[in-house]
Amino acid sequence: MISGDTATSPFQRMAMLLLATALVVFHLGLVFSGLVPNLVSRPLHLALALPWIFIFAKGGLVTRVSGAILCVAGVAVCLWIAVNQSALSDQYGFLEGDFQFWLAGVLLLVVLEGARRAIGWPLPVVAALTLAYGMFGQHIPGEFGHSGTPLASFLGTLTIAEGGVWGSLTGVSVGVVAIFVIFGAVLNAGEAGQGFMNVAAAAAGRLKGGAAKVSVLSSALFGSISGSASANVASTGAITLPAMTRLGYPKKLAAAVEAVASSGGQIMPPLMGAGAFVMVELTRVPYTQIMAAALLPAVLYFFAVWVGINAYAKRYDLAGIDREDQPKARQVIITSAFFLVPFTVLLWGMFVARYTPQYAACIAILAGFALLFFNARGTFSIKEILLRLESAVLNSARQVSVIASIIVCASIIVGVLAITGLGVKITSLILSGSGGYLWPSLFLTALACLILGMEVPTTAAYVICVSVAGPALMQQGLEPLQAHLFVFWFALLSTITPPVCGAVFIAAGMIGENWLKVALSAMALGIGLYIIPLAMVANPAVLELAARPLPALLAAVKIGLGLGLVSFGVIGFRKPLQKLAAGGAGLLVIFVGGNLL
Repeated sequence: MISGDTATSPFQRMAMLLLATALVVFHLGLVFSGLVPNLVSRPLHLALALPWIFIFAKGGLVTRVSGAILCVAGVAVCLWIAVNQSALSDQYGFLEGDFQFWLAGVLLLVVLEGARRAIGWPLPVVAALTLAYGMFGQHIPGEFGHSGTPLASFLGTLTIAEGGVWGSLTGVSVGVVAIFVIFGAVLNAGEAGQGFMNVAAAAAGRLKGGAAKVSVLSSALFGSISGSASANVASTGAITLPAMTRLGYPKKLAAAVEAVASSGGQIMPPLMGAGAFVMVELTRVPYTQIMAAALLPAVLYFFAVWVGINAYAKRYDLAGIDREDQPKARQVIITSAFFLVPFTVLLWGMFVARYTPQYAACIAILAGFALLFFNARGTFSIKEILLRLESAVLNSARQVSVIASIIVCASIIVGVLAITGLGVKITSLILSGSGGYLWPSLFLTALACLILGMEVPTTAAYVICVSVAGPALMQQGLEPLQAHLFVFWFALLSTITPPVCGAVFIAAGMIGENWLKVALSAMALGIGLYIIPLAMVANPAVLELAARPLPALLAAVKIGLGLGLVSFGVIGFRKPLQKLAAGGAGLLVIFVGGNLL
């Protein structure tokens, strides 16, 4: 995994700062400079990410030496492709000569090993099996074999053309995701995070169960820039978990609240863990429309969590935060400016000036960068400013590199599915397995998303699942955006669902509680994560906030009423019959009267 530690020597530290600055300047420069050929920008994007995967990472001597070799080889291949992009475009994805075959092999090896080092084995194993299918699938009998593609064309399409490694998903990573990741890193380097906490504490701290509600609000706000459940738990949890335990919250509840609230960051616009921008590329739906469609379901999710906290507060008699521990009004106003100013600039750029999301984000980054020179105390410290600038560029480089390794590796899978037609065959399998009915298809897709999400990050699980299951759902009547949001939500289930539940593991470890107890509480609190995707299918109007605001709001009220009954029934009642009655009534409210066909 990529190390978050500072360099152990001045030379390495300087090298990291220079490379991180180069990465940030490169991605911002792409937005401001205009069109750059894809076979230049995308290979350079990967070349700038590779040192953070292979060199600036923890490991023994063998890991460091092999990492340096792979990094040099990978960077050399990327630079060669960028330099020769004009000639390669004339080859139409067909390798010529042994040298290009070697380059293709090295590039694929570097991408697979980079993903393994960044996020573990599962995703690169799936990508490697997919590659093997592409090369040898013609020998598989029956409908799941394929007719075969010449090796020079197959590998060339994946490595020297705008397919596979350099496909449209990598373009999203280069042009949009990297910009918003840099935006989040710049805000986090300053006092925006503390501003989120102070606003949440001022808004909800005095309420019953106030510390838990502060966690929910701060995680929802912080999630809009981090887009990562694990990062959310680690950052906001460092403040909210001690606050909850100090007020007498059971440890399993405190950790569950933080895990569930932090998981909501990946469904909360504008970032959605990079999923919103991948969705733009896959659906060709404008970013603002996706943000509007995702907003009400995200609010409903946090509403269900809020209801569950109220039920727990009644059971355990949970108090609010003491008045003396709440931030003063002046402190709230000052610290909130550190995130309100950049967010205002971002929203103005997108909705008033009508800039592209990435161009608006670049302007917001500049506003956030200017705020790094100030603090809430009104003091001036050159050392503090330099540390903030260093944190901003280093965290930008680390996070962009991890996401690049995920998306580039997932692009191999998507490329092979397109070349071989395997995606169409899996779609046919889903259709036949469900008997041609929508709801069995939804449950089969949900199960696949849950299983795959246990092994790979949410965005990668979403890309793979929607590539194979999305067409089947759309053939059975779902709108493209409806199908994509359904798959994306279920790809998130594994953050709180055993046996692999990353957000739960982190929260439980931070507070010293048994992870399974935390997971069971988290599943009860986060029950909206299991219901809302299905509710979006049964009540499609909830996704039409931009086009039909009144029907969307009415659908949200309907779903919210049902979710409230289900959430309070699961947590607030002790007797099974009471739970069943409240839960059943809530599900009837949600699903009866909607578009169930």
